[in-house]
Amino acid sequence: MRRSLLLLSCCALAACATTAPAPQPASHPTAARTGVPAVDALYVRLETDTAKYNAGLDRIARGDADGGSKAITAASADLLNAADTCQTTPPCDSARFIAAYDALLKRQASDIDNGAGFADVQDDDNPPGADLAQGGSPVIANLPAAARPVAMLKGRDLRDIITLNEPMKAALTEWLTANRANLITAWENYQYMRQLMWPEYQQAGLPEALLFGIMAQESGGKVHAVSRSGAAGPLQFMPATGAAYGLGVINGFDTRYDPTLATRANVQYLNARFAELGNNLELAVAAYNGGEGRVARLYNSTGGKGFWDPQVYSQLPPETRDYVPRVLAAAWLFLNPKEYGLRFPRVNAGEPQMLTLQKDTSINELTMCLGNAGVRDGWFRALRNLNPRYDPRDPIVAGTVLRVPPYVVHLYKEECIDNPTRAQMAADLAAARKPVVVAASPSPAADPAPAAATSDRQQSSYTYVTGRGETIASIADRKDCDTRELARINHVRAEQRLPKGHKLKMVGCYRR
Repeated sequence: MRRSLLLLSCCALAACATTAPAPQPASHPTAARTGVPAVDALYVRLETDTAKYNAGLDRIARGDADGGSKAITAASADLLNAADTCQTTPPCDSARFIAAYDALLKRQASDIDNGAGFADVQDDDNPPGADLAQGGSPVIANLPAAARPVAMLKGRDLRDIITLNEPMKAALTEWLTANRANLITAWENYQYMRQLMWPEYQQAGLPEALLFGIMAQESGGKVHAVSRSGAAGPLQFMPATGAAYGLGVINGFDTRYDPTLATRANVQYLNARFAELGNNLELAVAAYNGGEGRVARLYNSTGGKGFWDPQVYSQLPPETRDYVPRVLAAAWLFLNPKEYGLRFPRVNAGEPQMLTLQKDTSINELTMCLGNAGVRDGWFRALRNLNPRYDPRDPIVAGTVLRVPPYVVHLYKEECIDNPTRAQMAADLAAARKPVVVAASPSPAADPAPAAATSDRQQSSYTYVTGRGETIASIADRKDCDTRELARINHVRAEQRLPKGHKLKMVGCYRR
């Protein structure tokens, strides 16, 4: 049944319709009731969501594609959740949910065939732009084609711009072998943030494939990624560059971690590079990694030669020579997955919904009480990425509104509110803290340790002077100590960018 349910999305699913028996008509809300309140409640949800789904199809048929798609997404998410619950709630009949889905798919397929507002919606095997991309990209199907420059850059198709030379083939090999899992994880992370990032590219007329390629290479879709050089966020802005494009610390929050604001800054940066580098894609991507000054000087000194020209390529750092083909290879695979035997999984993401917390909780606690129903690896990364302002261990007060995937809305009520045993378990685990052990100072009378036994990784209390762009989080990761405890001791937020020369008290960390 899971496979049938997961086929529900806003894209056309005409080929998925089956010959399952028709569901009970929604006009008979009391039909086939069981007398078991929990099961009857699921059947009511089935009928209600079916009606909402049909209403969404009606809205699309009237020309309201955006409103109709949102209605369908919300109805699908609740219907999927109810179906999952049905499987573990005797005597609930799972076949009713399958039949309802099939009926909805048949109607949607019929609407598509009749052109009822679905001219821009396609099946995954033939998405809009499939004539441009042999492999077909399932993400393309989520927005109307007229507003979907997935592959177009300055009026040109990326496949006409990107050169599949030896470095590009080597980058494709890396993504499709040792780093395939990383690419798929980046895809999954992106699906939950897509509605927060893609509209910025859409509005600017930049290709979504490029956004995905940069994000996959820079952070893998982890909003809180921090590099050793101090770059941070899903698109890895350095502090100074971020500040030049509107990113910085506002009310204690570093907006480089905000998916929308980071993407907006990324768009502004790329458009500035396109303007000064003759709309050269590879050079603009090279500047993003190697610095706009260096790339602009090479461009001007060589009379506007491109990235692959030996006069330019040989003068760039090795990191940048690798970076550009890796970004473009990820973008290429975004557009042509099937051609390379790559299958991006369906993700029940949808547009983020607003969830009002009914009690104090933390991201960690919320993740544990939700479990991993509806998703392979649990909800931590999606919740963390959609709510970047919150440390996952810090309590968030009741009444706070969080962004969550649609599936989480009903899961929260069922597992975190109506299931006290699960909720208490999550609260107990989230409250646990590892003890911080501070190495005792040696007794004055004690014999000093032999020099050979001394290690540069000796755990101790000492003062650390920060370098440029460091944070408590990045320092704690490097020094193998507890991020939260280090932030508490120094009265600094874990992700706050620290000025160069700031002195930190290091407790329970390793000296290197």
